[in-house]
Parts: sequence; C-alpha cells; structure tokens
Amino acid sequence: MASKPEGRPASPPPVTWLAEPLKRFHDEAWHTPQGRIVREVIFGLNDGVISTIGFLAGVTATLGDVRTIALGGIAAAIAGAVAMGVGAFVSSKSQRAFFQAEIAREAWEIENMPEHERQEIREIYQQLGFTPDEVDIIVRRVTSSPELWLRVMSREELGLAEEVFDSPVRVGFVTSLAYQLGALLLLIPYAFAATPRTAFTAAAVVAVVTLLAIGAGKTWVTKERPVQAALELAGLGILACVIGLVLGWVVGVAV
Repeated sequence: MASKPEGRPASPPPVTWLAEPLKRFHDEAWHTPQGRIVREVIFGLNDGVISTIGFLAGVTATLGDVRTIALGGIAAAIAGAVAMGVGAFVSSKSQRAFFQAEIAREAWEIENMPEHERQEIREIYQQLGFTPDEVDIIVRRVTSSPELWLRVMSREELGLAEEVFDSPVRVGFVTSLAYQLGALLLLIPYAFAATPRTAFTAAAVVAVVTLLAIGAGKTWVTKERPVQAALELAGLGILACVIGLVLGWVVGVAV
C-alpha cells in the first residue's frame, strides 16, 4: 500500500485537544492526575505550617493573651489561604494560556510551513540516535495524522507535558484547602493552653511533626529518601520559627 504523500496537511485539531488526558497505560498513582495533586497538597500544607508558625512565633513574643493570638491566627490563616488559592489559580491559568498560545502557533506552523516542521522532526529524532531510514519512517508516520503531528511537536519541540493543562480551579482550590489545614493544625493548642508560651510550645511541636510527616509522605511520589526529605522540611520550619521569634523580640523591644 502506497504511503501517504507528504503534501499540505489537514487543519490541525483545536488547541484544547491537547488538554484532554492521555489514555492511561500505567496503574501507578504517580503516573496519574491523582498523583500530581500531591504537588498542590504539599505546597499548601508546607506553606500553611511554615507561615503560621512564623506568625505565631512573632505575636507570641509580643502579645500576652492566648485568645487574641488565636483570633489573629485564624484571621491570618483565612487570609493566607485565600491569597494562596487566588495566586495558584491565576498563575496556573496564566501558564495554561501561555502554553495554549504556543500550541496554537505550532498548529499554524504545521498548516502553513509543513516542510519546515518535517525537517524539525527529522532533526529531533536524528539527535536521539535514530538512523536515516528510521527517521524517514517516523516522519511519515507522525505527519500522517494532524493530531499526532501536533502532539509530537508539542511534546518534543515545546517540551509540554500533560500536567501544564491541570485545571486552574482545581489547583487553586486544593492549594487553598491544604494551606488552611496546615495553618489550623497549629492553632489547635491555643484553644486549650492557659498561656501563650505553652500554646506556642505545643504548636511548635505540632509544626515539626507535621513537617516531618509531609516531607516523608511526599517521597511516595518523589522517590526521595524519606529521612532526608523530612528533615529538610522540618529544618525550614524551624528556621521560620526562629526568624519570627527574633522579629517579635525586636518589635517588642522597640515598642
């Protein structure tokens, strides 16, 4: 059967086609969107814990009322969660729009400069070590389908992976919720402790344990060493705590 001539290709599919999930060939969670959601969860939890422990360290050094600190912490947690969610939504949406524009331009080039795009495919697979005959076969196969052509160019030339098309709403919501959870965990001791220092001590313990758990838990996806990852996050939390205490002491002395 004669191969399809390398003439002018049919119009490429809509840009949003690449936003559709690929058919799954793996059962492992880290190959799926459910695995990628760990990114937002860890980011939100980590920021919620570190930001809140830094805030509590500062206000505990200057204020003497547990209730006032708790109310301030709740307000800061809500404001921080909203800010984190909005920021994650806007950044994800902007990134998505940028990459869709890049894909649209690639689709235009495929339609209007097919020979140039074929040459780019040849160069890509030649650099990967394929023989000239193998490259010719690949070029004919890839360019036989406008959808496949656009997908290959988007991934091989632009370096776009499926995760860049994650829903901005989902990214913002998960990040905000995780931040709120991380922040509120540290405020629990303030509901039971009699003095600010007792509450902060308990909150600091909760923060360290939470950061150790987050650091160790993320290795389920990242495949890092659990102990190293856990100590890294806990170290950052302790650093934030120390900075908050120092700033609180400086403000207290100045006042």
